[in-house]
Amino acid sequence: MAAYLWGNITVTDPALYDGYRQQVPALIARHGGRYRVRGGACEVLEGDASAERIVLIEFDDMNRLKTFYTSPEYRSLIALRQRASHGSLFAVEGVAPG
Repeated sequence: MAAYLWGNITVTDPALYDGYRQQVPALIARHGGRYRVRGGACEVLEGDASAERIVLIEFDDMNRLKTFYTSPEYRSLIALRQRASHGSLFAVEGVAPG
């Protein structure tokens, strides 16, 4: 069953974040991930949440998502992302096809 890495990120240092943004796509692809949303226009329709840079990445399953997230290569990029931004990330299981 598909799993999604969903993030709502506020970029605080655009130049530093650009280094993260340039490096992470190839790593995501190596782990079988596919961008479904990557920072496009976003509007809050209900609630009082802020919507900044929304990212949604699909993986084949939760195991592949977690393997990506905990990989040594991504750990260094996590540190870079956290220096350049703040926000929330969620791992979410999708629904079974059909």
